[in-house]
Amino acid sequence: MPPSSRTPSPTRPGDERTTDLIRWAAFSCVLVPVVLLLYGTSLAGAGGTALGLAAVTAVCRLLLRQSERGAAQPPAGEHTPPAHHRGRHQRTGTGSHRGGRHSGGNSPAG
Repeated sequence: MPPSSRTPSPTRPGDERTTDLIRWAAFSCVLVPVVLLLYGTSLAGAGGTALGLAAVTAVCRLLLRQSERGAAQPPAGEHTPPAHHRGRHQRTGTGSHRGGRHSGGNSPAG
């Protein structure tokens, strides 16, 4: 089998997927107006469609890059406190004995 022409990016794997997505979006920005022209749409209509697709693609690219940067950085000033370990015999929930007075039961009223 011949080696792959693509080599994995040494940075983050999400970058390559985002780049591929943007390339396909740019390709569709060119392809859709050409198809519209072939099916008889006016040049102005196809041009408007191309501009609209390009604007949507640019905004999506900005949002993708921004979300990748946000996901790569931990929130400033926040840390997750360690989980509290209750031990083997200190369970909570249904059926556990929590101590103190219990209402109801078989105690006489009086």
